[in-house]
This record gives sequence, C-alpha cells and structure tokens, in this order.
Amino acid sequence: MLAFLAQDAEERAFCYSNADMRKGEEAEEIFAFVKFWKKHHGTLPRHLVFDSRLTTYAHLARLDALGIVFMTLRRRSPSLLAEVDQLPASAWRRVTLDVSARKYKTPRVFERPETLAGATFRQIFVRDLGHEEPTILLTNDPHSTHVKLVTRYAQRMLIENALSDAVRFFHMDALSSSVGLKVDFDMALLVVASGLYRLLARRMRGYADAQARNIFRDLIDTPADVSVSDAEVHVHFHRCAHLPIIIVSGLPDSPVKVHWWHNRTLLMSA
Repeated sequence: MLAFLAQDAEERAFCYSNADMRKGEEAEEIFAFVKFWKKHHGTLPRHLVFDSRLTTYAHLARLDALGIVFMTLRRRSPSLLAEVDQLPASAWRRVTLDVSARKYKTPRVFERPETLAGATFRQIFVRDLGHEEPTILLTNDPHSTHVKLVTRYAQRMLIENALSDAVRFFHMDALSSSVGLKVDFDMALLVVASGLYRLLARRMRGYADAQARNIFRDLIDTPADVSVSDAEVHVHFHRCAHLPIIIVSGLPDSPVKVHWWHNRTLLMSA
C-alpha cells in the first residue's frame, strides 16, 4: 500500500491524506486531491508543487488543461544530463535568491521549452544549488521569474521537513495493520493532529515554524496539577522555562467548555 499526503504551503499543515492506494494508482491521486480541494474551497488549487514520481507527463498535460499551475522536478535521465553538460558557459545566467538563511544563493539557470504529452512546459536547468548534479524544474507557470521559481522549489524542503517530523513524531512509518480502514483512519488522525499543532504554534511566540516534536517537548509535555470537579477541569502549570510563553499566548485566560466532558469547563492557570 502507498500513502499520499498534501500540505498547505501557507498554513504549514497537512490538509489531505490517502493511505489506501495500491501500486499503479498513485498517478491519478493528484486529481482526487484537486477534486477534494475544489469541494471544500470552491476553487481549484492555485499552485501545486510535487515530486517527479507522483504522476505522469500525460497527467501534467491534464493539469495544464485545467489551468492549474504546477511545478515539479524532472528526473535526471542520461540524455538530459548530457544536454546540460554540452551547454556552453555563455548559455547560463546567474541569479541571486533573496533567502537569507540559504547557503547557496547564486545558482546558474538555463531555460528552454519542452513539449511532453502534447503540452509545452518551461524546463529550467539549475546548477550551484548545493548538489553535484543539476536540478531540473518543470512548470507551466508562464510568468514567474527564475528567482521566484527556484525560491519556490527551495521551500519544498519545508515540506520534506514536515514529512520527517510526521515520521519521527507521529510515527507515520509505523501505520501497519491487516485492516486497511485502520491505516487510512490513522493517517486522517495524523492530518488532524498536525493541524492542531500548527494552530497551537501560531499562538506561541517563537514557535510559528517549530516542528511538532519541539512543540510537544517545550509546551505540552510540562508538569501540572489537574483537579476535576462537577463544573470544571482545572490545570495548574508548574513553573518551568517555557511557562512565560504559554502565559503570554493568552491560553490561561481563555476557559473552554468541553461538551464531551459533560459540559465541564477547561480552565488553565499558572
């Protein structure tokens, strides 16, 4: 079985999952996601960035026909690598990326159109990104500059970091069961948990870009006294290094009535 995960680039949370795919079905899954997105948002996705192994060239042409802007990597075939090696030095243009934390900020780029499955795309060769072999971008974005496209690709690392976090913290790689429904349900819970952690991170100063395991370690796995009465559940935090962040967030000043606790109120204090 294969798993498909999609992450919202702006909210940094997983927004779609499917763990009930068989080998050979993955190429069509991107259109299941498009259908899901349109159903819940009323519009088609504005921009998709995905791995080169996700779908086929024919499916890229279908995305282009739908007017969905996408960017993906093209596999480095021997013929493409030979083409890159044969390009003269004068063919390359050096650009500067406005990414302060990035080590390799001045890659060289070369672009030419490429027709695949009856559709014409922009194919961009990129060197000096920190890899020995060139990066080959394929997109149907007609207007974005090379700097914007390469920067957008570099942000893909944030998605890979989130997947790493899902494996290390949510144990996404341990979703094994003889019952397929259970695996898919576990993936759905992963999406929900990821969203809850991102919502919490947005309220905590300095944690907007933190991974879930760091949020859990610093802000959730903290000592507290819990008292339960007929009217409320009171959580009183002990003093710890990160308690001021929780206090400043306003959570202790925001009681919440929990219906499945027989309408008891969750009250937090420090």
